[in-house]
Amino acid sequence: MEQLNRIELRGNVGNVRISDVGENRVARFSLATNFMYKGKDNEAVVETTWHNITAWNGKGMPDFSTIVKGAPVYVTGRLRTSRFTGSDGIERTAYEVIASKVDVLDFQS
Repeated sequence: MEQLNRIELRGNVGNVRISDVGENRVARFSLATNFMYKGKDNEAVVETTWHNITAWNGKGMPDFSTIVKGAPVYVTGRLRTSRFTGSDGIERTAYEVIASKVDVLDFQS
């Protein structure tokens, strides 16, 4: 059976860091996605989840200067986990999306 690790996200960009790594450029940014549902008493509840995105320049990537705070984007890629020990000695797990394609959407979308 073929294994599958694919994630698709559409949301709004938070913080952005663009850096050069050798001859390549990498954009690391946070992405907020919202999930809406009705809670008790039938009130609307919005649950926001923040995702860490890493995008390397190349095929499927826009000009990184278009990835700005607040911009709506559509990201496809794979999920990667890593474990590390914090300065407090507690082991933690970090989740990161390694983007294979990033589309910057119109602000009206």
